[in-house]
Amino acid sequence: MPETTERLDFSGSLRRWTGSSNGVWFFVDIAGEAADQIADYAFMRRLEFGRARGFGSVKVMARVGESRWSTSVFPNGDGQWMLPVKAAIRRAEAIADGDLVRGELALI
Repeated sequence: MPETTERLDFSGSLRRWTGSSNGVWFFVDIAGEAADQIADYAFMRRLEFGRARGFGSVKVMARVGESRWSTSVFPNGDGQWMLPVKAAIRRAEAIADGDLVRGELALI
């Protein structure tokens, strides 16, 4: 993981989301203390830079099992954050819709 000021552990269920154009994505919902830490970090970044990133997202380096990837987490409007999990990661870590996913995020 890269050097950052914030690292946090998370766990949540992997869920499938189908968009209006029939696109399918998979997300882990991040709640609780981890979600609060992400929200605090996003708030401080907004104060520092005077604006939020697109869709209120926060850039992260994610780790699940042995897999690591760069992505962003997105607020879902109810105090939780959504971590997108691409197919290559799901295959490498043998995770499927409904599975509990544990990992680490480095907020960047």
